[in-house]
Amino acid sequence: MNRLNGKVAIVFGAGRGIGRATAKLLASEGAKVAVLSLTQANIDAVVADIEATGGTALGVQCDVGDADQIKTAVLKVATTWGRIDILVNNAFDPSAVASSVLDLSAEQLQRNFDMGPLAYLRTMQACYPHLHASGEGRVINLGSAAGLLGMTGYAPYGMAKEAVRALTRTAAREWGPDKITVNNVMPIADTFGSDRPPLPNVFDRNGSPEADIAPVILFLATKDSQFITGYSLTPDGGMVIDAAR
Repeated sequence: MNRLNGKVAIVFGAGRGIGRATAKLLASEGAKVAVLSLTQANIDAVVADIEATGGTALGVQCDVGDADQIKTAVLKVATTWGRIDILVNNAFDPSAVASSVLDLSAEQLQRNFDMGPLAYLRTMQACYPHLHASGEGRVINLGSAAGLLGMTGYAPYGMAKEAVRALTRTAAREWGPDKITVNNVMPIADTFGSDRPPLPNVFDRNGSPEADIAPVILFLATKDSQFITGYSLTPDGGMVIDAAR
């Protein structure tokens, strides 16, 4: 407990699923958490949950597909709390992820890039001065095995998430001297509480955002992970073994 006392975390895509679980867990460890999402009702619910357990949260509505909204949101968090130590990039558009290669349009692919690597790039750039000033900044990007494994039917999503992994690796090298770690998490989880059959993995189940995924993100946000950067962690029940390294 209290591993993140004095820290400020900003979680994009915090309205539900992995983002919500992460925001609540970081707050339970003492961080002040900015809850960013597109849907105000989801923001309010997560902030209320955090405050009900004695945590500190700030709700900020933000469309990560809009560069100006990202800048405004980051500025609001930094102005409110005076710092940003941890950035979690989790937002995406679930309505645009599925397509075969043959049917994929440039417009759908662009939507995935706008919500994925382009959005992550913009949040990282906006947060960089604060992460640098922190002296132990943390960036945790949410990737996916969809691109790594070439999952059929997810061409635009897989392409965008592999670009996120490349961004993570490059930033890790460039920002290491600034004492900022940049890592990638590639989970398999019931993100929206669906009852879909599990994707193939050793444990024959999809992960829980609260029990299986958020604790991995917490680890990357703490001092315990200070010597890990540019890495892809795969809390996926053994779906991918070693190939994502």
